[in-house]
Amino acid sequence: MDLSQFRREYLKGGLSRQDLDPDPTVQFSRWFEQARSTEIADPTAMVLATVGAGGCPSQRTVLLKYFDRQGFVFFTNYGSRKATEIAGNPRVSLLFVWLDLERQVMVSGVAGKISAADSARYFLSRPKESQMAAWVSSQSRPLTSKQMLLQKFQEMKSKIGAGQVPFPTFWGGYRVEPEEVEFWQGGQNRLHDRFLYRRQTADTPTDSVPHSSWSITRLAP
Repeated sequence: MDLSQFRREYLKGGLSRQDLDPDPTVQFSRWFEQARSTEIADPTAMVLATVGAGGCPSQRTVLLKYFDRQGFVFFTNYGSRKATEIAGNPRVSLLFVWLDLERQVMVSGVAGKISAADSARYFLSRPKESQMAAWVSSQSRPLTSKQMLLQKFQEMKSKIGAGQVPFPTFWGGYRVEPEEVEFWQGGQNRLHDRFLYRRQTADTPTDSVPHSSWSITRLAP
């Protein structure tokens, strides 16, 4: 199927250096609030890329649950493929795509587990059915049939009844601490605007304009 003529122009505005906050967390918060206010479906959805032992990358969509200056947090089963690959190589990438705003945010950094207490706190805030689903799904493992999974779920519901679902120690959160954050705004004639925030260290020279621990560089589209 030839899709070479399938295209559109990006006309919703540009992005200039003076538009940017010196702190990428603040800038991300601004864009996120704009995405949420325009009722974009699933603004917290982000593509998480990891690398396996053989050097082969893998990607999947996960949901951002909170963020701050320390990083971006998501939750998963610690036996999942993503968790196994993070254990072998904690360097990961996140990608937020907000097509209605013609924007992308790309985050590169290092993933690490958050505390069990913080994971438990979030787990207890989830709907009860979601809590039980974490117990019955051996994430990323082969599954004989969907019916078997549903049967395990019903058995769990019967067992728990009106009681509280215990916190599974094999499940919890990761925080991705960013080293680079790129903000991309679509532009007319494919002349997009791209700005890269890079965390600075004493051993990292830069020709960019530094602010605090971040430099900001405009990239060619």
